[in-house]
Amino acid sequence: MEYTDKTIRPRGRPPKTVEGQLDTRDQLIRHGTALFTERGFASTGIVEILKDIKIPKGSFYHYFSSKDEFGLAVVDNYGRFFAKKLDRWLLNEKRPPLLRITDFVDDAKQGMQRYGFKRGCLIGNLGQELGSLSEDFREPLENTFLDWQHRIAGCLDEAKGQGDIPSDSNTKDLAAFFWIGWEGAILRSKLVKSTNPIDLFVAAFFAGLNSNFTAGDYNKKE
Repeated sequence: MEYTDKTIRPRGRPPKTVEGQLDTRDQLIRHGTALFTERGFASTGIVEILKDIKIPKGSFYHYFSSKDEFGLAVVDNYGRFFAKKLDRWLLNEKRPPLLRITDFVDDAKQGMQRYGFKRGCLIGNLGQELGSLSEDFREPLENTFLDWQHRIAGCLDEAKGQGDIPSDSNTKDLAAFFWIGWEGAILRSKLVKSTNPIDLFVAAFFAGLNSNFTAGDYNKKE
């Protein structure tokens, strides 16, 4: 694209392109995700984010007009990233539907341990900060949960179709219950620095499915 005198340029400095590295916007979003997840949105300042990755303030405002706009971009990016992670496990047709869910759980537990139980779920963390966030965050956060819920429901639908759970199971409600319980389990795991709360929730969830897959099967993945 060629610029003319009538072309309106965004404010701030344009990004530097370095082969093999993330562009400036992606660096900002990735680092913002890490800090917001560990420390919270309200407790993390833009200056702190920029200082850590050595990006000038002008480059930030080249992409985002405010911290809220940046936060919403982080929410959108995280939601899409996590949806892909869910699909990786939940759409794996080589595995029975219910075991796909436990595969996702195991991956999440490994992630919790990898980061020393400091991060957890960004969307759940921001949901707990709603009292201090702009109302603009409410709908994107809820829509992200609904998207994830839809993916779990699809996996449960497959399980129902294969006779793994009762034919009258309300998979939409079960999927909603999964995410409600999951976020609580993640929070408790961060608190006690252990995956035991996650294991307890998952075992209870499967027990409530009235399926042949029991809590004792949770550790039997083959």
